[in-house]
Amino acid sequence: MKRDDTGEIAGSTAVGSLVAFVLLTLIVTGHDGAPLLGDQAITSWSLAHRPDVALALARGVTYTGTGVVAYALVVVAGLLLGRTARQRVGTVAACVAALAAAQAVRFTVMSLVARPRPPMADWATHASGWSFPSGHTTTSAVTGGLLILAVLARAPQCKKTLVALIGSWAVLVGLSRVYLGVHWFSDVVGGWLFAICWLSLLLYVLTRFLPRARSAISAPRLRPGPTTEERHDAPHDQRDVPPRSAP
Repeated sequence: MKRDDTGEIAGSTAVGSLVAFVLLTLIVTGHDGAPLLGDQAITSWSLAHRPDVALALARGVTYTGTGVVAYALVVVAGLLLGRTARQRVGTVAACVAALAAAQAVRFTVMSLVARPRPPMADWATHASGWSFPSGHTTTSAVTGGLLILAVLARAPQCKKTLVALIGSWAVLVGLSRVYLGVHWFSDVVGGWLFAICWLSLLLYVLTRFLPRARSAISAPRLRPGPTTEERHDAPHDQRDVPPRSAP
């Protein structure tokens, strides 16, 4: 896909997801943080289906959606995106900054909306802060998106499998927050919309305003031509011979 096409798709996706996120935020605030349509039903189903094994798996999955694990994964994404040691330092710093900035903006939105969490009696794990949008969901989705970008740019084989695994992990982290009773499903949807908007905006900026940085990351390595000394040492029949002029 051409760079201009990628930029247009990324820009359209950023605008669309932003509009959807703003609308959902307005609906949440308009209901004074009360559960939206479907929130209570999904939470009630989760409460009624909590075997010990499923709870343990959900806690394990939700643990990977934030903190050290998330930042370690974006470091991996940065290492994959860079080709040289210098490029890797820059891409790692950029990926870490992108995740940190996303978390900061999400925290600001969360503090402004100030939506209460589901009843604490339903919690099956620790949680803190307000509810909308879900922090674990946002962090895992942004992390997964950066990893997917790195896989698409660098993985020579099994791209579809890796993308599916990373995407499934990000989705499961969000769903685990509802299953463990610390978020409404609309909080998770808000986190997904926020992450999609953030990643699309990053891709748009990369393709539109940083073409050199993108080219440095995505340009394939070209095999260098022989040096003057190598041509001099080459056998006579392999040296460059000027074409004969036509009679």
